[in-house]
Order: sequence, then C-alpha cells, then structure tokens
Amino acid sequence: MSQADSTCWTVLRDAAAGNDAARSEFAARYAPLVRAYFAARWRRAALVQDLDDAVQEVFVECLRQGGVLERADRDRPGGFRAYFYGLVRNVARRIEQERARRPEQQLVGLAVVGRTSDEESLSRVFDRTWAKSVMREAGATQAQRAEHEGDPARRRVELLRLRFQEGMPIRDIAILWSADAAVLHHEYARARQEFKAALLDVMAYYHPGSPAAAERECAELLGLLCE
Repeated sequence: MSQADSTCWTVLRDAAAGNDAARSEFAARYAPLVRAYFAARWRRAALVQDLDDAVQEVFVECLRQGGVLERADRDRPGGFRAYFYGLVRNVARRIEQERARRPEQQLVGLAVVGRTSDEESLSRVFDRTWAKSVMREAGATQAQRAEHEGDPARRRVELLRLRFQEGMPIRDIAILWSADAAVLHHEYARARQEFKAALLDVMAYYHPGSPAAAERECAELLGLLCE
C-alpha cells in the first residue's frame, strides 16, 4: 500500500494482522501520546515510576491476537481520536485497579480519577497533545513539499517558524531579512494556505473519505491549541 493510500484505520488493520511495518508505525506514532496522558494522570502517584511498563501494556493490549485493534470500528462516533482515547483510559483504569490490590504497590498521592472534572481535565491533556502532534506532522509535510518546490517555498516555511515558534511580528522579520513588509505579508498568507493544505492532508489520514469531517477536526484541534 502506498503512503497516500494509508490511513489510521488501514495501519490499525495491518498491525492487528501482524504486519511488522504497520506495528512499528503504530507504536512510533502513538507512544508519545500515551506517555503524556499517563504522566498527567499519575503525576503525583507512585505509578508514575511505571510509565514505560504502562505504555508497553497499551500496545500489548492493542496488538495481541483478539485485541482491541481487531475490534476497531472506523464508524465509531468521534473518529479515531475518540476511539484511541477510550482505549488508553481503560488500560489506565485497569492498571490502577491491579496495582491497588497489591499491598506493595500503594498509589500514594493518586487523585481519585472518575469525577467528571478529573476525566474532562485528562481528556483535554490527551486532546491537546494529539493536536500538537498533528500540527507537527502537518509542518513536516509542508517542509517536505517545500524541499521539492525550491527556495521560495522553503523561505515560506521559515517565515511561519519565525512567526509562530519565535513569535516575531512580520515587520521584524522584514527588517531581519531586509525585505518589503507588504511582500512578506503576502508570502505569509500564502504560507498559511500551504500549511492548511498540508494539515487537511494529514487529517485525511484520520478521516478517510470525509472532507467535511477532516475540516471539522482541523478547526477543533486549532481551537484546542488556542485555549
């Protein structure tokens, strides 16, 4: 399958079927997200020492024969993000229950997760980490395309980096580059359009066949990062 044909669901399907490349991609893509969620959930608890084992347990649960990947439903409301969040949350709860039954594993300092406010806060951590990951992926996609398009495109990627990562106003970038500010404003608008195109292509990975769903997800993720 070509990269263009790959979606989160085809990767899940192939990983569940035992494809080594798909399993490696699945783990590499989602391990940082799982780790961030567990670190937030257990930040004041003894369980924070078990992060590596907990992350590994998520992927064992996903990839074992008869595991959750084989039962994944691509028509589930909320798409893959909601599906994967539910999976990670359930594994976390099971680990907590198992540790709580062991006298030598006291969950000192562990907040009582289960209240609506707790779950909403942790869901926000997951969603914001997800959003940042997707934005990085879109940025990498834009940069990769710019390498093929030449210096003007590469310069627009750098323009976005200076504007968003460094927080520089366009007028200051114009001074730095000895460029006309009006021209840079035009290039900045074009760079943002190129980033959005890359972002929509990334979102098509998670919402195959549904441009409207991809658009809605883009808007939601951008909103999460603006909070």
